[in-house]
Amino acid sequence: MTSTVTAAPPRAGTWAERLWVPVSAGDEDAAAVVVREAHGSGLDAESVLLDVIGAVQRRVGAEWAANRLSVAREHAATAVNEQCVGVLRHSTPPAVPAPGAGRIVVACVDGEWHGLPARLVAEVLRLRGWHVDHLGAQVPAPHLIAHLHRTGADAVALSGSLAPRLPVAHATLTACQAVGVPVLVGGAAFGYDGRYARLLGADAWAPDARAAAERLARGPLPPPPRDHVTSADLPHLADQEYTFVTRSRQELVRAVFDGLLDRYPPMREYTALQREHTAEDLEHVVVHLATGLYVDDADLLTGFLTWTASILSARGVPAASLLPALAVLGERLRDFPRALRLLAAGTKAVREVVRGGNAGGAGDAGPGANAVRGGDAVRSADAVRGADMARAAEASRTAGEDPR
Repeated sequence: MTSTVTAAPPRAGTWAERLWVPVSAGDEDAAAVVVREAHGSGLDAESVLLDVIGAVQRRVGAEWAANRLSVAREHAATAVNEQCVGVLRHSTPPAVPAPGAGRIVVACVDGEWHGLPARLVAEVLRLRGWHVDHLGAQVPAPHLIAHLHRTGADAVALSGSLAPRLPVAHATLTACQAVGVPVLVGGAAFGYDGRYARLLGADAWAPDARAAAERLARGPLPPPPRDHVTSADLPHLADQEYTFVTRSRQELVRAVFDGLLDRYPPMREYTALQREHTAEDLEHVVVHLATGLYVDDADLLTGFLTWTASILSARGVPAASLLPALAVLGERLRDFPRALRLLAAGTKAVREVVRGGNAGGAGDAGPGANAVRGGDAVRSADAVRGADMARAAEASRTAGEDPR
């Protein structure tokens, strides 16, 4: 008599390694084959979504940050991963609606182009039996509210990866609450521990797709309170520093750029393209400063600056080149104590990176000289930081330390 032993399906990590090869090469057909094989091997669809496709996407961001993937290859890899989600959905039988399951609207904050995290949340909720309206990336608040009125949704799952969109996210979630629809938020923009979700009055926060599904499975979100948090309820905004920096953004960028020509002589030899990139990098610094003022948290700015320092270093640009820009910006904002406090914290953080030896670079290069567009830096920066922060939050929850 011959016995047959059925081998256990490879772990999700093994499938992620296999999927990385075609994704990093931009090969949609080969990637689709791996996804179908992973699911066919016995790995459940949710694990394929989050532990295979999601894991590969985190690696895409990390490889870009380490300068091992170009911007074009990063975009191509992300597009392949998005196709993989579609392949899996069409390979999976429709989920049976859970008893009493309501309608959840999944959307990204207006101006938020990271659509994949929201798509993963939507697919996980569908697999668990929810009725899901996935509205995708960059959803203007008026259109979202109109959709809520039209469909009678029970809750909104709002995704945000870019920290500078927090003020817009705040306006969006309060608009949803004003029409009686509770909002669950998630993504790197809201902080690795959900601190900005709490500050802005979200009805719930989740560090990842599984946590979001589990929170909704425990029961409906409570109706939003009548006195939901608006910008008028944030006392630190009364000093008008956020308003000034936001409205003066272009003037501040121009002033810092001109100041750098004196403080950082090598900039005078930059090409037109390098100067353009420098201006973009400076604008992102100012925007993150403004957002730090909105939430009154220096960590938002220091996190961006230290991450930017690592990106510059990976491309042979000295992180110390950030310091004169911060100094000039501080001089322009000398009458704004909260802004100076945030800039002092950011300067200290960059100096610690430099002293730690993680800021090697080539000669006279400076901000923008690496010809990496600021928008691409922010795009991947928040994605990578968000993945790391989500894992940290998940670890703390598993250890019994609820970050909420």
